[in-house]
Amino acid sequence: MEKRAKSVGVRELKAHLSRYLRLVRAGSVLVVTERGKPMGRLVPLSPDPLEALRGLAQVGVVRWSGQKPRPRKPVAKAKRRPVADLLLEERG
Repeated sequence: MEKRAKSVGVRELKAHLSRYLRLVRAGSVLVVTERGKPMGRLVPLSPDPLEALRGLAQVGVVRWSGQKPRPRKPVAKAKRRPVADLLLEERG
């Protein structure tokens, strides 16, 4: 079942941000437009990563088979540790 995205202009979104955020929190997808042209999309977040993937696939941002993603090896390592771990440590 695919949800139809609601379109909202930047000016309207700024003027009534709380109202539109409540819609997103309730599960709506908003396409943000500027001068009638799409420029972004607001989609609800989910604490479940697989649910988030389903949502992104539903609105056409990604293609997904529905299977659990396979674990991947780190792309880069520094000092024999994944770079992502070093960044998280530094930001922590």
